[in-house]
Amino acid sequence: MNTQATPVIPRPPVPDTAVLAEVVRSGFTEGRHRGSLVVLAADGSVEFALGVPDLPVFPRSSNKPMQAAAILHTGLRLDGELLALAAASHSGESFHLDGVRKILAGAGLTEQALQTPPSLPLDPAESEAWIRCGGHPEPILMDCSGKHAAMLATCVANGWDTGSYLELEHPVQQQALATVQQLSGERVTAIGTDGCGAPLMAVSLTGLARAFRAIALADPGTPERRVADAMRAHPEYVAGTRRIDTWLMRGIPGAIAKMGAEAVQAVALDDGRALAFKIEDGGYRAVGPVLAAALRRMGVGAAGDALGRIASAPLYGGGHPVGEVRAAF
Repeated sequence: MNTQATPVIPRPPVPDTAVLAEVVRSGFTEGRHRGSLVVLAADGSVEFALGVPDLPVFPRSSNKPMQAAAILHTGLRLDGELLALAAASHSGESFHLDGVRKILAGAGLTEQALQTPPSLPLDPAESEAWIRCGGHPEPILMDCSGKHAAMLATCVANGWDTGSYLELEHPVQQQALATVQQLSGERVTAIGTDGCGAPLMAVSLTGLARAFRAIALADPGTPERRVADAMRAHPEYVAGTRRIDTWLMRGIPGAIAKMGAEAVQAVALDDGRALAFKIEDGGYRAVGPVLAAALRRMGVGAAGDALGRIASAPLYGGGHPVGEVRAAF
């Protein structure tokens, strides 16, 4: 019998994140969401920060505008709502699915080429309607199918293999890696696999905000500016009709916004200001309140009380509002 004790491997210290949101029920604070946040001034300098925004994170789908710019750098011809869809985490609404099919058809491909995992629509209402009509999970329904369709179209346009388009060494992913590093101004320090199966590049929140700023301010006609213009003109294609990114881009002209899984959010304004944050525990319910508070701190207003709509995160008791998730700064 082996009585030797198992060695204890010391864990690295936990970064000193900040409380970004509080969960207040019936006047009692029953929980808190910690994380990190950074706001860039119009000249690109750090104006305000909480937590540890200079440590690398996986931005998840907040990387998509950079990935969309990357495919344009390879020479792919895509603009308008279809380019916005290439940068999207779509809700699975009918116009999203039609757009994905158009991108694929333009490259002579069908839905069978997609390597997204079979999913139901991201939007709960769309998912319920799909199931009610007898539908089942399909690759095209996955919220990243627009990005995947654009990557596949890029492969066809350049004569690259379509079967291996998700491998890190594939030319389409190497271009994505180069573009993320160039726009963020950082070297990617970690690479993982995103929920959709594509390579995922880690940068800091400061680097993410810097990348969004570069896209928002890019010269007309450049790949980055084409992505920004497509997102601004077609925000419903970037998200959906019932989504925070859409409300923000409709309410703040010139803004570009993209959420990511695990409660990541990045925004850039057309005057050069930008922000990025991540809720450490991935609690998406805190994203809207934190986003609205950060924009208000920046002195940003929005048409039609879009910030109030974004900030709303009520808590219910007995079917009635009894509290809220609210920003703590």
